Amino acid sequence: MNKETKLQVEAIKNGTVIDHIPANLGIKIAQMFHIPQTNQRVTIGLNLPSSALGKKDLIKIENVFITEDQANQLAIYAPHATVNQIDDYVVVKKLNLALPQSITGIFHCPNSNCITHNEPVKTRFSVIQKGEMVKLKCGYCEKSFSQAIMISQD
Repeated sequence: MNKETKLQVEAIKNGTVIDHIPANLGIKIAQMFHIPQTNQRVTIGLNLPSSALGKKDLIKIENVFITEDQANQLAIYAPHATVNQIDDYVVVKKLNLALPQSITGIFHCPNSNCITHNEPVKTRFSVIQKGEMVKLKCGYCEKSFSQAIMISQD
């Protein structure tokens, strides 16, 4: 591919870059971080070519630095994503993702009988990992759900 046909995503001076997001999860992750409500410039790349994933999504948020706790919540969606903090166009910190012990207020409980559907409470789930399998256990109804079920919700 020559230089004229290769498209580039503009670099950001300061902020956070979330890269190597599995394709079709970028919008959900942007919503998780409430990115639509920011007044900062945000670049979301969807279905970008990736040698490792085939296709990937990417999010760049100017002048916003997500915390390590926030990055770890991202691990439920994209455990192999990279989160880089940028200062003056240079990566100054790479956040290593690790599954959190719990997640609050991100997911809805798939159990339609759960109290969280009828009461004004934030959902909370314990994260249980056994090998490569990840399940989330509702703190209210105590039912467990696979990672795939949780991230496929709207």
